[in-house]
Amino acid sequence: MSTTSPTPPGAAAARSPQRPPTDDGRTGPGGPPKRRRPPTGAARENRAGLAFVTPTFLVVLVVVVLPILWTVLLAFQHARLVDIQGMSLFGDWTLDNVTGVFTSPGFWASLWTTLLYTIGATAGSVVLGLVAALALRRPFRGRGLLRGSMLLPYVAPVVAVAFVWEIALSPQFGIVNEWGGTLLGWDDPIAFLSTRSFDVSLLGLHFDIPLALLTVVAFETWRYFPFAFLFLLARLQAVPDGLEEAAKVDGATHTQRFRYVLLPQLMPVIALLCVLRFIMTFNKFDDVYLLTGGGSGTDVVAVRVYDFLTARFDVGAAAAQALVLAAFLTVLLGVYFTFFAKKVQEEA
Repeated sequence: MSTTSPTPPGAAAARSPQRPPTDDGRTGPGGPPKRRRPPTGAARENRAGLAFVTPTFLVVLVVVVLPILWTVLLAFQHARLVDIQGMSLFGDWTLDNVTGVFTSPGFWASLWTTLLYTIGATAGSVVLGLVAALALRRPFRGRGLLRGSMLLPYVAPVVAVAFVWEIALSPQFGIVNEWGGTLLGWDDPIAFLSTRSFDVSLLGLHFDIPLALLTVVAFETWRYFPFAFLFLLARLQAVPDGLEEAAKVDGATHTQRFRYVLLPQLMPVIALLCVLRFIMTFNKFDDVYLLTGGGSGTDVVAVRVYDFLTARFDVGAAAAQALVLAAFLTVLLGVYFTFFAKKVQEEA
């Protein structure tokens, strides 16, 4: 009769090899769970940053990126406003809309008007903002109230200020024509917003000026000079007083102190303001449309795009003009950053 000798306690464990951990963190069936490492501080910061950035990214994607892509697609299709619901994402591609932009009557005149309007309004707002910043940089009684009042044109609703300008410039009951007749001896009232050209006599010379366009430029200058005023005033406040005091001790005049002390400090800000205001004004629609509706020589490209969309219901042509406008603006900015931006930084 055979007897079975008992197995030593550690023999079975020695014969069966240790099972490797499974994917869920256990050492085997029924084994104890393996503890995971807690996330490091960098990992937690990355997750928090991703959580904060994701909503902004989604908003930019929906509000900016997708409309731009949709505009590009429409620019190369025959799209009418009444047929846009039944259109497919990728329809029949064509270059007719783009070529039609350059051959359509009035496009080049509209582009030239846009450039004149943009350059005049940009230069006017920056220069007026610089003058206001220089005038209000020193402390005096009532300076805070006057600085706050400077912001009124910029923060007021555009519909309200445009209506005020229309009333003030009205040839029937406007205060500007009233003062012109009383103080300047105007014989007839002037329709500032509906006169394409106006004959002016100065020093024996007669020439025509685009009155409605100049009026719109003046409105744009007045409305947006506070934007430049804020930037330039902040930079002036950061200029050390010792620089001007040293120049004053050396006998420099006000003009020399501005030219050789303040202006080099302001040049980077002025260059940035010119770029920002040029972009904003080049794409401006509401100011021109509220004042003149694009008539009387103020037909900028943005108003032209709106007319193609709402009056002709030609979505493809409107999208093509908007695309050409964006490409033209990109070329101008590329020229600036390539040839002038580095020079401005070196002079500063």
